[in-house]
Amino acid sequence: MEPGNGTHIPQFYLLGLSEEPELQPVLFGIFLSMYLITVLGNLLIMLAVSSDSHLHTPMYFFLSNLSLVDICFTSTTIPKMLVNIQTQSKVITYAVCITQMYFSIHFAVVDEFILTVMAYDRYVAICHPLHYTVIMNPCLCGLLVLLSWIISILHSLLESLMVLQLPFCSDLKIPHFFCELKEVVQLACSDTFPNDIVMYFSAGLLGGGPLAGILYSYSKIVFSICAISSAQGKYKAFSTCASHLSVVSLFYGTSLGVYLGSAGTHSSQSSAVISVMYTVVTPMLNPFIYSLRNKDIKRALERFLGR
Repeated sequence: MEPGNGTHIPQFYLLGLSEEPELQPVLFGIFLSMYLITVLGNLLIMLAVSSDSHLHTPMYFFLSNLSLVDICFTSTTIPKMLVNIQTQSKVITYAVCITQMYFSIHFAVVDEFILTVMAYDRYVAICHPLHYTVIMNPCLCGLLVLLSWIISILHSLLESLMVLQLPFCSDLKIPHFFCELKEVVQLACSDTFPNDIVMYFSAGLLGGGPLAGILYSYSKIVFSICAISSAQGKYKAFSTCASHLSVVSLFYGTSLGVYLGSAGTHSSQSSAVISVMYTVVTPMLNPFIYSLRNKDIKRALERFLGR
């Protein structure tokens, strides 16, 4: 049956990052290692935060949620890629492709919102320290995370339903290692203008909106830090933001590059490489960035691992 009019179910082929046979074992080893590091690193962050009562604060609550999302994000793409390399099969069924696309969109958007909420948390902590515990109460923190998940669910559902209406004329090759929305839409054999409008509008609204919120929060934070008289006070205030800024720069710099870059600017191959950065590398680096620059996390990890 054809999606959209009921005549033919297409079959997709994921071409991965390289079609060179000799590179497949190397890619398998690299991505398996990166996946295991991502899962283990983020799981340790979650366990450290949950086991240490000193870390039961809004900042670490959001961090543990970010770690959970990162584990789920990579788990939607990497396992299928590893299976395809191991079995020497590039096939991915239509249903699995749509499912993979839905969850990859979902967790990417949750990631964006959690990063934005973390920026707001730092803004309140630095700019309104006396009111921090009142503003960032458990009810608000839980509500912000819940809204992040609900909005991302609705958005990914809309994008996926629109793709389901597209007809695909034959079995198609996706020059990517997973079913990314932009790549799948480009393979349709009908007018994709409505999909493109929704896709780019969503990228601007759900990508640019949170980014604008992050930039606004940090502009206020910079002014507050500049007003601090002591150099030690400025360093202490900035150090609580450095890890978050590193993750935001890496995530947004690559994810927006995929969706806002024109087809003439980015080839499919370069787009796939950029996607590796925000779907694999960023979730893998997050635990290192936060643990290496955060004494509280390091102490909590030492206590947890020392049990």
